[in-house]
Amino acid sequence: MSGTTVFALPDDVERAFYEAISEGDADRMMLVWAEDDETLCVHPTGVRLLGLLPIRESWRSIFANARLRVQPEQVAHWNGTVIAVHHLTEILFVGDDPSPHGPLYVTHIYVRGPHGWRLASRHASAADDGHQAMAEAVPHTLH
Repeated sequence: MSGTTVFALPDDVERAFYEAISEGDADRMMLVWAEDDETLCVHPTGVRLLGLLPIRESWRSIFANARLRVQPEQVAHWNGTVIAVHHLTEILFVGDDPSPHGPLYVTHIYVRGPHGWRLASRHASAADDGHQAMAEAVPHTLH
């Protein structure tokens, strides 16, 4: 991949994102992100990073401290002509530990610009299925 990589589809960006994680390659990781001051990454810890420099440094730090393997699973995708929203769950494996971490709920927002599709926002948070089950059991009325 080079700095002029053109991603034809949001799925291509997503695939490159997870490949960069599996390789622990922060430079490759940064090729998928939109070059915009408002580019956003929220890690499962709740740390909110705005802009490419903090996002780059965060991924460099993550890759320097641990080898990661992520099993993403698509939940729902909505692809428009210039914006796409993908909801996923992720199971995370750290180093040689066979114990899974997660699941994480993840939302990726992709935008199409002059250089194809790029990741504009990633928000990952720990899943809390206990609250989800409770929410589904209680009838809701929308006003």
